[in-house]
Amino acid sequence: MSLEVRTVLVVDDERGIAESLAKIFEREGMTVLVAHSGAEALEQVRRHRVGALLTDLMMPGMSGLELLRAVRAIAPETEVVLMTAYGTVETAVEAMKEGAYDFVTKPVKRAHVVRIVKNALEKQSLVIENRSLRAQLEERRRRAIVGTSLAWRRMMEVIGQAAPSDATVLLLGESGTGKELLARALHESSGRASRPFVAVNCAAIPETILEAELFGYEKGAFTGASARREGRFEAAHGGTLFLDEIGEIPRAVQVKLLRALQEGEIERLGAAGRTTPVDLRVVAATNKDLPALVRSGHFREDLYYRLHVIAVTVPALRDRPDDIPLLVEHFLQVYRAKNAKPIDGCTRQALDLLLGYGWPGNVRELENAIERAVVLTRGTTIGVEDLPRELRETSPLSGGGSRVLSFPVGTPLEQVERVAIHETLRLTRGDKRLAAQLLGIATRTIYRRLEAEGAEGAEGAELAKSEPAPAPPESEKGE
Repeated sequence: MSLEVRTVLVVDDERGIAESLAKIFEREGMTVLVAHSGAEALEQVRRHRVGALLTDLMMPGMSGLELLRAVRAIAPETEVVLMTAYGTVETAVEAMKEGAYDFVTKPVKRAHVVRIVKNALEKQSLVIENRSLRAQLEERRRRAIVGTSLAWRRMMEVIGQAAPSDATVLLLGESGTGKELLARALHESSGRASRPFVAVNCAAIPETILEAELFGYEKGAFTGASARREGRFEAAHGGTLFLDEIGEIPRAVQVKLLRALQEGEIERLGAAGRTTPVDLRVVAATNKDLPALVRSGHFREDLYYRLHVIAVTVPALRDRPDDIPLLVEHFLQVYRAKNAKPIDGCTRQALDLLLGYGWPGNVRELENAIERAVVLTRGTTIGVEDLPRELRETSPLSGGGSRVLSFPVGTPLEQVERVAIHETLRLTRGDKRLAAQLLGIATRTIYRRLEAEGAEGAEGAELAKSEPAPAPPESEKGE
């Protein structure tokens, strides 16, 4: 259970003193907890968020100094003020060296102790606020939108145009391309930027509770509903609701979602027809083929068109290879600062490996690879050996899993080209666009060659089956 930072914990083995101090702080509008021993005080600190702790220095069992050390260990943000008799001021000063905020002498003067405790609470509030701001800045720096490729710039132009409006935006693209990052950019560039941004991963919430999470419920709506609870729609009131993995929403919930989008109101579970108005903007995202889900009956057509007001396709990382060096440098800056490691960059071989990989996990996979490399490298430069093994083994530029092709002099160029295309497609796991980039040819050239092969008919296929298998690379002989 959490209490606000204006919570004061008074600790004194003399009950009369503790209760008198509690009444003083309550009259100042503070929430007050009371403990009569160090052990009881520690239990309170573990259970509640305590802003300031006022404790007697001399107590049986655990002393105030011992309590200070324990509190600093389990709740370092809590400010501790000591109460001491005149004869133990030296001990109190020593306690301040160990992290106590201040001390007061007995008999305690009301105005004096109130001023000190208020100052302690104010300091704690500032510390928490500064920590929160630093975390937000770090998160923004880590999640900066990086990209200058043509595909990325064209997509960002649409985002920039859509952001100031309240129109529903549907973000399409593979997993890991940065759809939530773009949803936040839409929110922060809109007139709702000062209001909440609420993200919901629809695929991560079990179907049985998704409706309650989105729309909330009334007390008694179901077993265990002991009090009314607001859903994510109400939490995002005035701001933006981001529905990630929208294609995973079951049809029963799709009906209520469509009504919420069309009418601007929701109905909590157990509300018996009573609706609640909501004012928010919806941004949805999916890596599914929604039209195919509509055709198969798994997704409502009317909901699809309600979401499909402004559709933005987020390009896969393999479609924006020019951005890979920029993203690598960005993630290097983030994770070398986070891990306090003096990394000055990547070797040319490591960067070539990163450029040649297909990135099925997109930017998220690249970020994980760079973080891993920064953490595990023993040098100041990221090398090939620092990158994940699966990347080294599957990248066409890594040598792992690749083959050195050789042909007798006089081999027709058409045959050389066919083998080169098929081997490159094998290494790129069928990704024709990446294969074309590696071969330095147009993607349509690969399609034409494959179509020409398909037109050769069964005779050509039988001939291909009769061809001897290529000899294994030298490294595989004898295994």
